Amino acid sequence: MARRPSDPPRELLLLKLLPNFVSILALCSGLTAIRYGIAGNFTMAVLLIGVAAALDGLDGRLARMLKSESAIGAELDSLCDFVNFGVTPALILYMWGLRPETSLGWIAVLVYAVCCMLRLARFNVGSRNTVGEPAEKTVFIGVPSPAGAMLVLSPLYLSFATDRALHLPPVLVAAWMVGIGALMISRVRTPSLKRITIATDYARYVLVGAVVVVAALLTYPWTTLLTLCLAYLAGVLWLAVRSLGKPGIG
Repeated sequence: MARRPSDPPRELLLLKLLPNFVSILALCSGLTAIRYGIAGNFTMAVLLIGVAAALDGLDGRLARMLKSESAIGAELDSLCDFVNFGVTPALILYMWGLRPETSLGWIAVLVYAVCCMLRLARFNVGSRNTVGEPAEKTVFIGVPSPAGAMLVLSPLYLSFATDRALHLPPVLVAAWMVGIGALMISRVRTPSLKRITIATDYARYVLVGAVVVVAALLTYPWTTLLTLCLAYLAGVLWLAVRSLGKPGIG
């Protein structure tokens, strides 16, 4: 029921604004990545996209923990995701490796951004549906936008990991960008890390493995990012092979 002008304003616990504040921080991180990309500091740009991805994984959990989920929070999260994982990585990749092919590169940017928008729209509609998509309980349908943002930057990782010895031609970079965009709107099943369960006996090894990954990211960031992207794509391929012969999800 709408509040009448004569009614006193409702009180809101300040702590419940924290999830929305985290979403806004993620947006600021993504926009600042564009600034560093324009300046040619692609290392900082990729780092800020990673920070935005980490914050994106945090805001929803905070909202559930604080019981402060709201419609405006969901919309804010989705809009921030489009900027951080649809617009920002596309512009970073364009400024890094697509300028020699200006027209073709810009078409790839537009295709990727539109695919990210459609992916987010489909996810939003599915999350409001009480029935939902069966496979979304254990896996994602299509590559999620944060994973798409990290995957699409793989040509940059490859170049920096090899001290620019392997630098893909702009045509291949544009094709890669379009391909990742297609994966985001596809019906391909992709891994959902938050749904993975392990035996409690192996928890200690998972923690040690996480420490190794973090240490590798700090020591060999480009090689580690490229390896993680290849591992993710291998997981997508494994799920695709597994689903062969099973009825598709329409």
